Amino acid sequence: MTAVASPLPRTFGGVPLADRPSLLRLARVELRKAVDTRAGMWLLIVTALAVVALVVITLAAGKADDQSWGSMFAGTQWVASMLVPVIGILLVTSEWSQRTALTTFSMVPNRHRAIAAKAIAAIALAIVVVLICLILSAVAAAIGSAPDPWDLALADVGTGALYAGATVLIGLAFGLALMSSPLAIVVYFALPTVWSILAEAVNALDGVANWLELGRTMEPLVEGGVSGTEWARAGTSLLLWLGVPLVLGLVRLSRHEVK
Repeated sequence: MTAVASPLPRTFGGVPLADRPSLLRLARVELRKAVDTRAGMWLLIVTALAVVALVVITLAAGKADDQSWGSMFAGTQWVASMLVPVIGILLVTSEWSQRTALTTFSMVPNRHRAIAAKAIAAIALAIVVVLICLILSAVAAAIGSAPDPWDLALADVGTGALYAGATVLIGLAFGLALMSSPLAIVVYFALPTVWSILAEAVNALDGVANWLELGRTMEPLVEGGVSGTEWARAGTSLLLWLGVPLVLGLVRLSRHEVK
């Protein structure tokens, strides 16, 4: 009889492809890692408390027009956007601050696949924050005295979710490029602020700022009613603030020795 050799299993990084965990399973692991740490848990709690504080203050001292569902949703989105990017930063930088990078990238040799799972987890957490903002703003609209309390369009909810997802991914990109929690957080908040000050101080930069300053280009996504030009400006600014650090971070991760 002639022996027939069985085909060798396909592998990647020494791991059989059939035994690789799915990307969604990896994302669930990253979600658990994000909320299991004290920093991640308290960051989410503080974000929720900040949103609640804005709702209470607006109901107690705000104008009637500011107590509608649309206005409250936009306001809570702005408050949450100050902290949501830090979630993305910590999802990446915690691997080095907690010295778990060796374990993570040993279990998932394809580093880009691990980052994709972190991106999915970051977007999921951002959507959770958006839902919290949506629910609390709806409760506020029901309690408040706005003449048109239910003025929030479904499209505005979609653009708000897109805004939250984009901001958390920008944070993830900065964390990936710098691989240090304090440095990434400082640079994330300082760099756009410096650019905004320069744009206001130098008249020649004002036209460029309309396309590259995140505060200006992303505002329509929160306020609603985005025009074609505003979509183009948002996309251009995201190429700079999301695309550039993400590419630099992925290249650095590919060459970085994990210890």
